[in-house]
Amino acid sequence: MKDRFGILYAIGAYACWGFFPLFWKQIDHVGAIEIIMHRMVWSCLLMVGLIAAMRQWREFIDYLRQPELLVRLFVASLLMSINWGVFVWAVNVDRVVEASLGYFINPLLSVLLAVLFFSEKLRKIQGLAVLIATVGVATLVVAYGQLPIVSLSLAGTFALYGVIKKTVSVPATHGMAIETLFMFVPAALYLWYLSSVDQAHFGRDLRTDGMLVLSGFLTLIPLTLFALAAKKISLTALGMSQYLAPFLQLSIGVFIYQEPFGSDRMLAFGLVWLALSIFSIDQLGHRRKHRTALQR
Repeated sequence: MKDRFGILYAIGAYACWGFFPLFWKQIDHVGAIEIIMHRMVWSCLLMVGLIAAMRQWREFIDYLRQPELLVRLFVASLLMSINWGVFVWAVNVDRVVEASLGYFINPLLSVLLAVLFFSEKLRKIQGLAVLIATVGVATLVVAYGQLPIVSLSLAGTFALYGVIKKTVSVPATHGMAIETLFMFVPAALYLWYLSSVDQAHFGRDLRTDGMLVLSGFLTLIPLTLFALAAKKISLTALGMSQYLAPFLQLSIGVFIYQEPFGSDRMLAFGLVWLALSIFSIDQLGHRRKHRTALQR
């Protein structure tokens, strides 16, 4: 039952992230950094307000007195801030397809990090899958003469974020509140600066204001679901669940925003999808064997 709820939480989180390009496109006239700062400010206010409503201040303060926990959550906050910024920028400059590749790569990168940080064993088939995905990325490098920085940045920061969240023992609500609290002051100062030099978009029209405030609320839903999932299922299973988000993002980029998807990209994506297929089949087979062994 624990695993079942964990998978549901993960699917809910990734579905939200998959549809996010549709939301960010509505405010693409606002700079990516300004959007991220608003996400931080409104997310923090909402999370702190939620803790106050639940009357959990004592527990929240107790977590703030744990230096090791705060260091890990600070690192998680930095990673997520970078991830948010890169993704919003990619959507606003019509690079949704490239962003989706990053999230296709992420599950395989999560497997490698699970081997490095949690001593999870990498089976031969999984190693083959990682190798094929690497060839897929290399195909883009050869075709374009440069690394797919957007893809690799998104994959790397989110995979490392998953590692950090796996190592902290704190309720999702409190963890998210602390993560956003770290960035609240710099975000608020940046927005104040924009306002002081008359470059802020907030306050100019009601629609934009509402969307920026709503971005904080929408940010918390998948992150909270993700934090809950990270506590209930393995990092490997968490990575596998992510396929939904990049599939939705790719579909939106190609079919709604008409982004290019030529032969080079088709080959690269095809190799990554092949890697994910091999990995998934191996993972499912391993889980069946494990369940059979437990039933004996």
